[in-house]
Amino acid sequence: MPSTARQCFCCFVEQNFTVAINTINFDKLEIKKEDRVLDMGCGLGRHSLVAYRDYPVQIIAVDLSFDDLTRARKRLNDFEKKQDGRCLMFTQANGYQLPFSDASFDKVLCSEVLEHVPDYQALLAELIRVLKPGGKLALSVPKYLPEKLCWLFCKKYPEFAGHVRIFSGNELPASVENFGMLLQEKHSAHAIHSPYWFLRSLFFEQGEDFLPVKTYKQFMDWQLFKGPGWINSVEDIFNPLIGKSNVYYFDKLN
Repeated sequence: MPSTARQCFCCFVEQNFTVAINTINFDKLEIKKEDRVLDMGCGLGRHSLVAYRDYPVQIIAVDLSFDDLTRARKRLNDFEKKQDGRCLMFTQANGYQLPFSDASFDKVLCSEVLEHVPDYQALLAELIRVLKPGGKLALSVPKYLPEKLCWLFCKKYPEFAGHVRIFSGNELPASVENFGMLLQEKHSAHAIHSPYWFLRSLFFEQGEDFLPVKTYKQFMDWQLFKGPGWINSVEDIFNPLIGKSNVYYFDKLN
């Protein structure tokens, strides 16, 4: 993921207060004390750090990028250490060959990764392999319409974003259910992010400092870190149409 995208999806830590742009809603995962949680493709740790902050669980955060893992570990230092058994470990590994035993995690997260990998089916197989029967899998990928518009607006967008596919219709949930999973819920997220990427695509050659792009980015940052709660309610209205991401929640049947 390019640096601009990482900045848009990072955590903001100030005086032990964290504002995170969570794509996955943890309330839908029914996280329990002492659960083992895998965050595959953790990036800068936005989901892992919030899980560590809010739940007494064991989290393994995996990514291929050593630089991102290093930065995520540094962010962990800003959090209060709690003596209730929770822990967060960052590990560099290939998602096609995860170094974990079968059925070793209660919850598995994989947010904004599958659009980047050549063989997403192989990655799905690994995620489901390490998930316990009865466990929950949460996936998010770019929503079809906003993503398609970005590809149309700028021929260089796929390379810039590192995206190799657009998931359409029921493609992803159907693929996951072929592995013996059951889709429980779906929602969209980050409608306020989509106009930023439309602008970034339309004015790609002018760069992210081009005034319309820069101005909207400043608005987006304000909304994330200082904006009133009603803005999130407005975003919820637009998420079904232009939410940047689709989020899926599955149960492993056996």
